[in-house]
Amino acid sequence: MRVPLFQIDAFTKRLFAGNPAAVMVLPSFPNNATLQAIAAENNIAETAFLVERDGQYQLRWFTPAVEVPLCGHATLASAAVVMERLEPGRKCVIFQTESGPLTVQGKEDGYVMDFPSRPCEKVATPPRMAAALNAVPVEVYRGHHSYLVVLSDAQTVRALTPDLAAIAALDRPGVIVTAAGDERYDFVSRYFSPARGNPEDPVTGAAHCMLAPYWGAITGKSTFHAYQASRRGGEVLCRLSGDRVELEGSCVFYLEGYAEI
Repeated sequence: MRVPLFQIDAFTKRLFAGNPAAVMVLPSFPNNATLQAIAAENNIAETAFLVERDGQYQLRWFTPAVEVPLCGHATLASAAVVMERLEPGRKCVIFQTESGPLTVQGKEDGYVMDFPSRPCEKVATPPRMAAALNAVPVEVYRGHHSYLVVLSDAQTVRALTPDLAAIAALDRPGVIVTAAGDERYDFVSRYFSPARGNPEDPVTGAAHCMLAPYWGAITGKSTFHAYQASRRGGEVLCRLSGDRVELEGSCVFYLEGYAEI
């Protein structure tokens, strides 16, 4: 079967930055083993699989190693595929996902995604956390999927060289590190998820579903210009809205073609 395949850099306005995502458009979902094999073959941060149903789209996300319940950058990339390639001129799409309906609105220079916020609770620093990060946490918070670790300053976040094997052995599949921003950013972050097949994810929408509520509680603000300080780097505009988080970003198409599956 020959199906459309796109590769897109998300949360950026220039090529070779942001977070790469593959988006594959399917008539129906094959079995999970096939989906996982395709994601492993693509071997980038995330592969999104789209199936159209009655004007809406079912959406699933796979890293090279596992299926995940929520992915921001691959949702952003999927919205770009729908509104710029499959249905040019469409301004809104609702994706049906494991995390519920996700609405994405098109703007002149990007897209706004409506995501569920992810609460977290403050905890004592896990015994192995400092050694895993090669840095001393100021505070540690625990969510359902990830730890959120607050570090002393943005430069410490940028320079971090963690022990990825030690991070993979923690009891959460992801670790977000963050600090108050520098330059023009409200906060900076990085995200490590080696247990899910992504040693460091370049720009992580789902992480900002934890980061924005955390920084909102700390600062009293509801809007943030955030930067994920990976090697590729990417910018995310975040807005708090009750128990939801709006994430805004841009996409750049890198590759368009077909795959045989």
